[in-house]
Amino acid sequence: MQKYDHIPRATIQRLATYMQVLETMKKDNIKITSSEPLATACDVNASQVRKDLAYFGEFGVRGVGYYVDYLLDAIKDCLHANREWRTALIGVGNLGRALLNHQEFNRRGIRIVGAFDCDPFKIGEVAYGLEIFCSKRLQEKVPELGIELGIITTPPERAQRAADQLIEAGVKGILNFSSARIVTPNHVYIEYVDFFHQIYSLTFNISTKN
Repeated sequence: MQKYDHIPRATIQRLATYMQVLETMKKDNIKITSSEPLATACDVNASQVRKDLAYFGEFGVRGVGYYVDYLLDAIKDCLHANREWRTALIGVGNLGRALLNHQEFNRRGIRIVGAFDCDPFKIGEVAYGLEIFCSKRLQEKVPELGIELGIITTPPERAQRAADQLIEAGVKGILNFSSARIVTPNHVYIEYVDFFHQIYSLTFNISTKN
């Protein structure tokens, strides 16, 4: 379905937001929509929505708009969100446990099938139905469990080691919740979740407007 080799990162992020908005519309039994509500959700104009979708094809019907079910399924196809992604979580502290118990992961096809830690007091414990394995067993467990993605929730000083272990085991996509910046080879994709970035954006905007 993808029409171009390079898709801007911002477009991918907006597509994920469009998907969330369309899911809400579907729950509300809305059958047809336009680019305007999708644009409003992402604080962009309607032409940007049409441009984002045009990277993947033509989805609207002239004079009608977008059929919600069809567009939702199409965006899921674009983002490869219509399948299960088996995932390892590294670092079973407070944040890691919260993510293990977060039902939205399963609902969205992100299935955490392996939990790993280097703390000997945690190894062997069962957390939300998963036995916690030693991180050194990643190379064994990644192929055994069919793991494709890794989530890092370790302290910052252990994040690079966790990433290295995931990469050595063959994982090519990593979501990093630690504050550390991680070095990875070109064939491994990494995304960062840093709550402080959003908080500082809020404090800046509030202070500037005041």
